[in-house]
Amino acid sequence: MKNYKRLKPVETLSLVDKVEIRLLEFFKENKLQHGDAIPKELEFADTLGVSRTVIREALLRLRTLGLIESKKHRGMILTEPDIIANFARIMDPTLLGMDTLKNLFELRLILEMGMADFIFARKTDKDIQELEDMVNAEEEAEAKRISFGLEREIAFHGKLYEISQNKTLIKYQKLLFPVFEYVHLKNKPEDFEYRYSTGKFVTHKMLVDNIKIGTPETFRNAMRQHLEPHFDAIFQK
Repeated sequence: MKNYKRLKPVETLSLVDKVEIRLLEFFKENKLQHGDAIPKELEFADTLGVSRTVIREALLRLRTLGLIESKKHRGMILTEPDIIANFARIMDPTLLGMDTLKNLFELRLILEMGMADFIFARKTDKDIQELEDMVNAEEEAEAKRISFGLEREIAFHGKLYEISQNKTLIKYQKLLFPVFEYVHLKNKPEDFEYRYSTGKFVTHKMLVDNIKIGTPETFRNAMRQHLEPHFDAIFQK
C-alpha cells in the first residue's frame, strides 16, 4: 500500500481566535512587558486586515484574562495577569467534574509534601505559638467530645501555607477551600475509619512538635503519614 503524507488538520479556529493568537505573538516578538503601551485598535485592524469589531473582541478576551487594561491618557497597556484570580472564576466545585476535583485534591497533597523546606527556613516563634494554640484548641474540643471539623483542619493547614510566605501558594490554598469541603462531604462514614501503616495517626500536635525540633525531611515523613488515608484512597482506585 502506498504511503501517503499525512493530511494537515482542518483549521476550526474563528477569525477572532486567530487574531487573539497573532496579538499574543506580536507582544512576544516585540518583547513588550507589563506597563508598555500597545497600538490602537485601528492600527491593529489595518495591519492584520480585519475589522475593528474583530480586533475589539480579541482585545476584550485579553482584557478578561488580565493581560491588558485601559489607562487614561495612555490607551491600552500590557498588565501582569493575576493567575490565581483567573483560576478562581471557574473554581465552583458544583461546576467541575469529579476527575478535575480529584486532580485538584492531588495537587494539594503534592504542595503539602513539597513545602517543608520553606516552612523550616521561614518559621518564626510567633508562627509556632499560633500552631500550638490551634492544636490546644483541638485537644480541648476533643476532650469535650466536640468535633473540630473541617474548618479547623483547613485553618491548621492554611497556617502551614502561610508560614511558607509564598503568596501564590497561599492564594491557591484559599482557592482550594471549596474543593476540600466538597471532597470531604463526598466521603462516607466508613472512609474515616482508617488503619494507619504505622499503627497510629500523626496528629496536628505531632506535626507542630516536628516543626519545632525536627528537620524538613522528618516533617515530610510525618506529613506523609498524616495524609496517608488520602494517598491510599487515590492509589487504590
